[in-house]
Amino acid sequence: MDLVSSILIAFGLSADAFAVSVSSGMTLKGVRIEDAVRIATFFGGFQAFMPVVGWWAGMGFRDAIATFDHWIAFGLLAFIGGKMIYEALHPDTDEDNVRDTRNLYTLLLLAIATSIDALAVGLGFSLLSISISLPVILIGVITFMMSFCGVFLGKKFGELFSSQVEIIGGCILILIGTKILFEHL
Repeated sequence: MDLVSSILIAFGLSADAFAVSVSSGMTLKGVRIEDAVRIATFFGGFQAFMPVVGWWAGMGFRDAIATFDHWIAFGLLAFIGGKMIYEALHPDTDEDNVRDTRNLYTLLLLAIATSIDALAVGLGFSLLSISISLPVILIGVITFMMSFCGVFLGKKFGELFSSQVEIIGGCILILIGTKILFEHL
């Protein structure tokens, strides 16, 4: 696969992770560089790892996951986004903070949800007998950089629109999940 195609695929796959990173930056209080690195590492790591899993799984696994991958992504993003909206409307709630990407469980769910498409890309690479070394490196690096920048972009938006940030962030996650769902129906 040529360099330009690999870069375009990497940017395409990083879009969801970027949007979730922006949403995370909007909702986190006191964003630190460590937060951005952690979020970017999870998203970049999963975006790079999932094509490898898909590539190894090959054609047989493709048919099994293609029927419900979009439902998994939608479910995870809708749940987290809905929880964010609920907690924004009910600020006295003392439950686990599911929207907080400092929470490793939440970060793991978001990383999986945003990288399911990368799994499908890896399956496609397997079917076409494409070497995945260059695309995987580019996917991981570009997603890391986009996610890292997205956290700080979200922080800036969060400072400007602090009163409605959590509702906006939750809506963004639900819209991303809905977009993934409709793209696959």
